[in-house]
Parts: sequence; structure tokens; C-alpha cells
Amino acid sequence: MSLALVQSRALLGLHAPEVTVEVHLANGLPSFSLVGLADVEVKEARERVRSALLNAGLDFPSNKRITVNLAPADLPKDSGRFDLPIAIGILAASGQIDARRLAGWTFAGELSLSGELRPVRGALATSLALHQQREQVRQVLPPGSAEEAAWVPESRVFCARHLLDVVQAFLHRPEGAAEPAPTPGWQRMKNAPLPACASGAEMADVKGQVQAKRALEIAAAGGHSLLLIGPPGAGKSMLAQRFADLLPPMSVDEALQTAALASLSGRFCAQRWAQRPTASPHHTASAVALVGGGSPPRPGEISLAHHGVLFLDEFPEFSRAALEALREPLETGRITIARAAQRAEFPARFQLIAAMNPCPCGFWGSKLQRCRCTPDQVARYQGKLSGPLLDRIDLHVEVPALPAAQLLQTDADDSADASPMAESTAQIRERVVRAHALALERQGMPNQALQGRAIDQHLQLAPAASDFVQSAAARLGWSGRSLHRVLKVARTIADLAASPRIETPHVAEAVQYRRALLGPH
Repeated sequence: MSLALVQSRALLGLHAPEVTVEVHLANGLPSFSLVGLADVEVKEARERVRSALLNAGLDFPSNKRITVNLAPADLPKDSGRFDLPIAIGILAASGQIDARRLAGWTFAGELSLSGELRPVRGALATSLALHQQREQVRQVLPPGSAEEAAWVPESRVFCARHLLDVVQAFLHRPEGAAEPAPTPGWQRMKNAPLPACASGAEMADVKGQVQAKRALEIAAAGGHSLLLIGPPGAGKSMLAQRFADLLPPMSVDEALQTAALASLSGRFCAQRWAQRPTASPHHTASAVALVGGGSPPRPGEISLAHHGVLFLDEFPEFSRAALEALREPLETGRITIARAAQRAEFPARFQLIAAMNPCPCGFWGSKLQRCRCTPDQVARYQGKLSGPLLDRIDLHVEVPALPAAQLLQTDADDSADASPMAESTAQIRERVVRAHALALERQGMPNQALQGRAIDQHLQLAPAASDFVQSAAARLGWSGRSLHRVLKVARTIADLAASPRIETPHVAEAVQYRRALLGPH
């Protein structure tokens, strides 16, 4: 047979469009042509496939005109994932493998010159897309990629170490057998994801900062964004790095989505399965690094923080374009990257934790050190953050510097407030989980995600609390967005107190967290 069809999958966001690798052998001047909008990495497969077949002791039809088409032709293809299906297609077209046995199988893998299979990017994302599309296909993947893909429930994934293992699996399969028999280099992977694990960072390590810890608890329970403002060394980064462990446990679907996004970027780590991610890009990161981009589009830091935390330290030092690009994802929970040739959408339901100094020197308002900045410098520094962006951050909290006596205090010291200071991550997370469960039982989503009529339906605002918040909104000049965000924070505070209605104390506490940056008087 001179024509063979082999199935593979491309990557386009979290989708895995089908790619048919068509291989045709014809008489004529010997050549090896590869068409179908292939990137440079894919075109280099010609040399890898040729060497892999020869070094594996297989017959390469060097006296034929070889044409490989990656269909559909208008879909961009990148990476070395098509090496294996191209090699299998050449073997099938030259009669070394029965092409009929390839039906219902999809192949992906990069070939070394010796024929060894190397892992490819996005294996888990591909397997998750197949699962969501209810496609019952069997995948052949290299070691490292097969383990990822097998974590998707009901997936049928086979691991092959060498090109010869794939060839032998299809050559020696008994008639009527649904699957090839296992060998040392060929086996079916079991669907057995690892148990969830914690990072081990402990909130009790942070001394003092009772108000900031309370704000972190509220943010974790309701899915709210948070801005920490304080001088250098006050503990802002320590608090932010421990925030992810306060969040409720991930569901299987959330863990799969997060792992699929990490797999797309080549950052998948089995040891972090079902652990809330924390993305901490440097303040020199560009807008494309934050929201994603490139050709083909790849996820940015906000998507890698999906169902987790995006921690932006030195918040005003980020470029204006990068910060303003966060406005839409903070509202919608997704980001759409449009390019001339294609369009990709990535989920970005993250919790923003930002940290900043109050002024360029960092000590404006500090009781421990004197500020060196002029009022104009302070105003210019704080003015780097636009009003619309600050309007989308639910909680604004001051993190003051602690005196040396409080920092040196130990658990054995007698102190009136030793108990709240010594609260562990597990204790706080227990309250967060209860409040989060109340919100899900009431409305099916976290409080931060309430929109439109759902806000009026589920807030359950007491009359006295309604009068209080109306007075505060009129006095402070809040926008409609600010008012709704205060009410959603108050709803979370009420859930933490196990209160069915939002009472005046809940609103009063929420108003304290809704403040604009204050420059020097």
C-alpha cells in the first residue's frame, strides 16, 4: 500500500484538534516533502524520522518520493510531537505495518536519532480534551508524557519507550485481540493520580499582623483579590506565599484543568498534583508574559495561576500595560488571545494577591523609620496604579512594620494576643472551608463570582446593614462596582460568622477593607 493515514493531535489552547498524517509513497526522483502549515520544528522531523528508522533496523524507502501531509492544512502545527505518527505512517505506507490495525489509535512523540521516544508538551491537556469531547481513542505516548495523560479518568493511554516497541505491538498483536500484549517497552498506563499534597508553609510562622491574616482568611473564603500595603520587611511576601494553603481543597476537575495548563507550558510536576498553584512573576514581566501570547498562543502567568494565586510583588513597578491587561481577566476569569492566524482562549480564574510599598523609599507612614519622599513623589508612585484596576481589588490592607520586641516574642511568652498570633494554617483553613461550603450550598459559586441578579438574590442584607452601606457609599463616592464588591466581601464575612444575613458589623468590617491609597497630608 502506498498511502497510509495515521491519527495525531495538535495543540490549540486547551483544545486538541485532530490531525491526520497522510503519507504517500510514489515512484520518481527520491525526496521527502512535508506539507500542511508545519513549523520549523515539524519540518526537522524529516531528518529525525529518517535516522530513527535506519538506526532501528527498519526499512526507509529512500528510493521513493515521500509526501507527508498534515491535515487540515490551515491548522498551524508545532513541536516534535508528529515525529512518531510520521514514522508510523511511512512504515504503514511501505507495507511494514498493517495500516488497518492503526484505526482507533492516536500517536504523539518526538524521536531521537536512535529511535528512542522523548516526551512532548501538553500530553495531559490533550488527554483532557479527548475526555471532554467523549472521544474513545487509544493514545500512544512516550515515557513522561504517558504518565501525565493517564491521570485523566477513563483515558486509555499506552506508553512506548522505543519506535521498535510500537512496531512490535502492532506486528505481533493476535488476531481478534483489542489491545497489544504488554512487553517491557510497551504497557498500558493505569488511571491512578497521586494524592493531594500541601506545600508545608505555615501561617503561624508569621508573627503579629492579625488584621492582615484576617483579610487573607476572608479572601480565601470568598475568592476575593487582595492588596497588601506596607514598608519593606513587614511580612507581605510571607503572608502571600502562605495564602494558597488556606484555600479549600481542589476538586478533581480543578486539579485536571490546572495540571493541563501546566502541561501546555512544560511545567507539569507530579509532586504538585492537586496543590493550588502560586505564580510569582518578576515585576519586569511583560503584558504577554502575564496574559499569554506567542504563535501559536501559549498560556501566561494568569492562566498558570488558574484555581490558584497570582502574587504580584512590587505591584507599582510592573509596566502599565501589564497591569491594565489584568482588568478583564479579574472580571471574567478567562483570557482570549487573538492573532491573525488563530484565536485561543485560556481559563484564568485566579486570586490576585498584590503587595506594594506606600512610597518609593517604602517608609511613608511608618513609625519606625522616617520617609525620605516628597509629597509629589508619593503621589506619582501611587498614581502608577489606575483607578479602574484598584476598583477591581476587593480588599486593601495595611501591613505595618512590627517592633523588634514583637518579632522576638516566642510561643512560650505570655501575651494577651498570643492565641490569634499562633493560629496554624490548618485552623484558619478549617474556617475557610466551612464558609466556602456555605456559599456553594446557597448559590453554587464563591461570593466573588456573584454577578447581576444573583447579587440581589443571595446577599440577604439586613435593613440596618442596607442603610449603613448606602450611607458609606454616598460619603465615600463609590462606583457601582465598588459597592457590589463591598457587599460580596460582607457576605463572606457573614459566612465566616455562620450568619444567614449580612448584619451591620459585617458591612462595617468590609468597609474598612475598601480604602483608596492615601497620599501624604
